[in-house]
Amino acid sequence: MPHAASNVIKMPDPSNRNSSGAEAADAGHRSTQRASTGEGPSPASGGLPVAPAEPSTEVFAVFGVEPEIQAYAMAKYSRSALSMKESLREISSQKAEKFLNTFYFQYGHRSIADLAHIALAVERLSILAAIEVADEQRWDGQERSTRYQDFKKSGYYTPDFGPDDGSRKLYRETLDFLFAEYEALSAHMTQYLINITPKPADMKQETYERTLKARAFDITRYLLPLATNTSLGEIVNARTLENQVAHLLSHTHKEVRALGESLKKAATGAAYNVNSDSLRELVEEIRAVNPALGARAEQELLREVRVAPTLVKYADPNPYEMETRRELRQAAQELMEHEQLAPSKAIVDLLDEEPLEVEIATTLLYEHCHHSYRQIRQAVQVAGERRRREIIDLGLRHRGRYDEMLRAFRAGQQFRFDILMDTGGFRDMHRHRRCIQVMQASTTRHGYEMLLDLEDAGARGRFDAAMRRAQSAVEKLAQGGSAEAEENSQYAIPLAFKKRALFKMDFAEAVYISELRTTPAGHVSYRNVAYAMYEAVARKYPALAKYFRVHDVTAPVDLLQR
Repeated sequence: MPHAASNVIKMPDPSNRNSSGAEAADAGHRSTQRASTGEGPSPASGGLPVAPAEPSTEVFAVFGVEPEIQAYAMAKYSRSALSMKESLREISSQKAEKFLNTFYFQYGHRSIADLAHIALAVERLSILAAIEVADEQRWDGQERSTRYQDFKKSGYYTPDFGPDDGSRKLYRETLDFLFAEYEALSAHMTQYLINITPKPADMKQETYERTLKARAFDITRYLLPLATNTSLGEIVNARTLENQVAHLLSHTHKEVRALGESLKKAATGAAYNVNSDSLRELVEEIRAVNPALGARAEQELLREVRVAPTLVKYADPNPYEMETRRELRQAAQELMEHEQLAPSKAIVDLLDEEPLEVEIATTLLYEHCHHSYRQIRQAVQVAGERRRREIIDLGLRHRGRYDEMLRAFRAGQQFRFDILMDTGGFRDMHRHRRCIQVMQASTTRHGYEMLLDLEDAGARGRFDAAMRRAQSAVEKLAQGGSAEAEENSQYAIPLAFKKRALFKMDFAEAVYISELRTTPAGHVSYRNVAYAMYEAVARKYPALAKYFRVHDVTAPVDLLQR
């Protein structure tokens, strides 16, 4: 076949191997020459273009673009030769929607949604629901702090008890009582801490009182029930939000399902524009001078913005999650129904190595009961290989084409801690997202924590009475006649009650958590947990203990240190 002359590209002659060091350095410099500039070669260069002194790399921030438009423009890097600025100039919301519908939904290029980041505010949700929102591992956000804010006026969520008026009355009486005790003990503990902590001469009175109030809230937060209203802000990419919404829509609690629907509407509906008032004033000023220009300004400046109208619109309840949860719950009940909850010997249990199949099967059941990991593992091993494989099969039987495997399948980490701690402290540990966390449902079956500060302040009897009353109410509510009686009862559980969670991680994360969470400014609950993690690793791997820079949790704490 004859060669087409127009398709032949002549390669440049090899460079002189005896070139000087300076010439060699120049040869490795990235040329800033652009093919579209039309500039010819410099005569002094012997016909070859000369690289300018400035590097060609251009870096700039992008502002004022809707998340989906930005995702479209960034995705174009892999599918077009256009620059970011060129892509943004030629783009429109219609083009973005068409592109995303094609590549995201039809071709399954899910990574495109990683490029669309969305900021969302969620206000007046229960602490129980906030835990579920924050359980998304790729989530970034902040929740209202029980340390820095007084929750006495926040109110609480009341679930749907249907026609069960008795349960509704008991629920409200219990929560009103807990909030009254929270308010009274917060004032009592603040005054107690002031009495035992002299104010340094160089500290302002306002700072002194604020710091001790925060310490008091750290103690009395144990009285707050899971129904307590809180608020949070999150910044997530659209793919994470889609998964999060689907998970929430599939949840066991009605409030959480409604929250999933609200998040979906917030992403696909009109967003809040913080500049809308000032822009509206500007539009009216322009309209007063030039009505036609004012109409144009209104169209451009006050147009409705939807942050993710395309990428989240198909987020629906996940059959894989719901059906698998139902079957694994039944399997856990059948396997563990004759096993009593063994008393925990330690708040932290560093687990031994085991075959991967055993770990996966045990973890699949862990979330659906209240037994320790070791108890479940023993039952799984006794049940035999066939039963173990059946459990693993349950975890995958309903998996759809685009479903990620359940979190229980993220197995094989060297450091796995079965942790039993109060729910308030767990919320702080829950923030560590570099590790895999599998949490059990809230319960009163493990008892509650009480800080020695309450006993020192003469409030132990009052606190114990409050916990006993709350536990009795929770047990009665769980036997109520509403459709989700057991789920509804969990809202009345105070943060003092303990829950189990499995934390899986690498060595670096074990060191990080142990170092960060043992600092004197932290809450005593998670300080003890983090130190117990360090001690467990040190016992098993003594040669690694010296690499932990932990704080001694038995040393006296300066209450004014933040």
